[in-house]
Amino acid sequence: MNQKNGGKRKMNSHGKLNNDIKFLAKSEIRLKILSELYNHPDNVRGIVNKTKITYSSVSSNMAKLEQNNHIIKIRNKYHINPMTMIYFKTLMDFKNSIELITSYSTFWGKHDIKELNIESIKSITDLKESKLIETTPLDIYRTHNVIKEQLIKSNSIKAIFPYLHPDYPQLIEDILKNKGNVELIIPNDINRALMSQINEKIRRNAMREKRLKINHSKNDLKIYLTICDVSMSLGLFKNDGSFDQNRIVISENEKSRNWALNLFESIKEDA
Repeated sequence: MNQKNGGKRKMNSHGKLNNDIKFLAKSEIRLKILSELYNHPDNVRGIVNKTKITYSSVSSNMAKLEQNNHIIKIRNKYHINPMTMIYFKTLMDFKNSIELITSYSTFWGKHDIKELNIESIKSITDLKESKLIETTPLDIYRTHNVIKEQLIKSNSIKAIFPYLHPDYPQLIEDILKNKGNVELIIPNDINRALMSQINEKIRRNAMREKRLKINHSKNDLKIYLTICDVSMSLGLFKNDGSFDQNRIVISENEKSRNWALNLFESIKEDA
C-alpha cells in the first residue's frame, strides 16, 4: 500500500513538473518576463518598459504566473520563486544549446563527438560566443592559418593533435625556445615524428624544466583541440573517420577556453 502511494506521489510530482515546464515554455512572453525578473525584481510597468510588450499582455501573463505560483509579489515588485528559477535556467540552457547546434549545423552534423564527455555536452552553451571558421575555394588553408596565428601569438599551449602538420614542430620549438610551456596529448607515432623534428637541446632542456609535457594516447584520438594563452580551437572528425580540415570552432571567450581546458583534462586522464 505504501509502495502504491509512493508511486502515485512520484507520478503526480512528474506530472506537475511537466505541466510547469510546458506552461512556461509555450509562451515567449512569459519567458521574456521571467528573463527580466531573473535579473531584477520589478513591477508590471517596469517589465513593459524593458520588453516593449503591451501592458495588457504583460499584465495578463504576470497574473497567470502568479496564479501558478511562479512569481510572488513583495512590496509592489514581483520576484521569481526559487523552483521556477531552476525551471527557467534549464529552459534557457536547452534553448541556447539548440540555437548553438543549429547555427553551426555543418560543424556538429555528421561528425564524431564521442570524445566529448557528458560534462562537455551538458555545458555546450559555454561555446555560444565562439566562431565557426570554414575554408573557401579561394582560401583552402584558412582553418590552418587561423590556428597557426593562435600558436605564434602564444607563450603557453595545451593541445590534442590527432595528426602532425608540417608546421607544428617549428611552432612548438619556437614556443619552447622562448621559455614557453607546451603540454600535448598525442598518439605514440605522432610523438616520435614530432620530437625528431624539434632541436634536441631545446627539447631536453624543456623536458628537464617541465615546460614540455607529453601525454601518450594508446588509442586514435578523434578530436583536435588547442588551448592557447587567450583562445581555443576545436576540430572534429567526420563519421567516416577522416578529420574535417575544412571547419573549426574558435573562441577568445573565457567560458569557451575553460570548457576546452576541462575537456583536455578529462581526455588526459584517459590517455
